Amino acid sequence: MSYVLSLLKEIIEKRRLIWDLSKADFRKRFVGSYFGVVWMFLQPLVTVIIYWFIFGEYGMRTTPPIPNADYVVWLVPGLVPWFFYSEALNCITGCLQEYSYLVKKVVFKVEILPIIKLVSCVLVHGFFMVIMFLLYLVYRQPLFLSWVQVLYYSFAAAMLALGFGYLTCAVNVFFKDMTNIVGICLQFGIWMAPIMYIEDIFTDKSPWAEVILKLNPFYYIVAGYRDSMLTGDWFWQRPTMTVYYWCFTIVVLLIGLKTFKRLRPHFSDVL
Repeated sequence: MSYVLSLLKEIIEKRRLIWDLSKADFRKRFVGSYFGVVWMFLQPLVTVIIYWFIFGEYGMRTTPPIPNADYVVWLVPGLVPWFFYSEALNCITGCLQEYSYLVKKVVFKVEILPIIKLVSCVLVHGFFMVIMFLLYLVYRQPLFLSWVQVLYYSFAAAMLALGFGYLTCAVNVFFKDMTNIVGICLQFGIWMAPIMYIEDIFTDKSPWAEVILKLNPFYYIVAGYRDSMLTGDWFWQRPTMTVYYWCFTIVVLLIGLKTFKRLRPHFSDVL
């Protein structure tokens, strides 16, 4: 637990530097690009349209388990946190190589680099949450006070990405294939959580399918986003899943931080 407390102290002390570098990292993504920030939205928008076409009105006609909810309204609260989580994990995994010139500086606290990448991804995620809220207003969905709860679930997803990210970015310095492994795992991961499909297609056939799906920690995030946006349910109405998720996430974060701390003295030698 000392690793977490040390990280929190570092974040508080370097909060201004983290914020400034995060904004610079956000702007750097679009330097030299003709369409600039448009690309930030284009790929996720195309993804939503493809899934909506395949599973929605014109394809397999997946019916959401929410009365009077269009498929796209049910789909977006699952995809928005996934876009955030997958982008954060990918960015954090390669952050030490990207900022190798900072890693080699003795006085720079390398532990904050994954935080900088995470905050940069949070800025992008904020735009997508605004778009999600606007979509719900356009579709005239009921307004719930629980909409504010997506901030809690976004924080939960951020902690999971950070935990895995500390592990993968540290290993990636010595084992460059880690970036490709993370990409492949994320391709599988989007199908291991009921983001595009209704989980009933599996749980109706096997009682173990529900258990397997819920063992995936991201199930909690997807279900939580939909609870917040579509039904008005709160996170304490899923007590078992909440406890499981945070126990899993804290263990991953501790393992990631411990691995990072142990390998950190060798980063500058390899980079």
